[in-house]
Amino acid sequence: MNKSAFYKLSYGIYIITSGKEGRFNGQIANTVFQVTSEPPTIAVSINKQNYTHEQIVASRSFAVSILEEAAPMTLIGRFGFKSGKEIDKLEGIRTRMGKTGIPIVTDHAVAFIEAEVVSEMDCGTHTIFLGRIVECDILDAVAEPMTYAYYHAVKGGKAPKNAPTYQAEQAPPKPAATAAKAARYTCTVCGYIYDPEKGDPEGNVKPGTGFEDLPAGWVCPVCGAEKDKFKKEGQVL
Repeated sequence: MNKSAFYKLSYGIYIITSGKEGRFNGQIANTVFQVTSEPPTIAVSINKQNYTHEQIVASRSFAVSILEEAAPMTLIGRFGFKSGKEIDKLEGIRTRMGKTGIPIVTDHAVAFIEAEVVSEMDCGTHTIFLGRIVECDILDAVAEPMTYAYYHAVKGGKAPKNAPTYQAEQAPPKPAATAAKAARYTCTVCGYIYDPEKGDPEGNVKPGTGFEDLPAGWVCPVCGAEKDKFKKEGQVL
């Protein structure tokens, strides 16, 4: 089985929010898709270990914020690599209350969709929630929605371990290191890869900056891990 075929499927990058009675959370998801147009329904795949899963089960509703290409990695890292059981992910984030009583993330979102759960399917590690859409709207008609391919190729992002595509991402072999190129370094916390050829534009690090030359206070743009949490490509810890 060549799991690299999964890369040919199209995905986006979304923030899923849910909760009730003042307890709300959100997470990054890439598996969101429209199922029918009449009545309008949408489905999301959520890992059972995630706090958001617990909240969707309890509230029977969720909201989807479709992120734009310009969404910073710090926003994706906050919702994708941190636990809502440990921090309030929505603190300091622009939101608006939806019809379902769930806050909708509007920061760097091109559109949103609200849904009430009408059915669910047990998929082992994940649950697919089928929702009847109760509201949706465009937030930014000009901005381009971020695709999963853009998140990987341009942003240098990786999938959280609880993402449906996590195992598929481990399948493709890593390219052999080129002696003429500066070594890449991988964050051992979230999997972000620092590539000297690309630098870290969002962190004001210019292309061509070697990992050893990064400022002392530089941290992973996704999860905030410090430099000592990175390993050189090919290095075994």
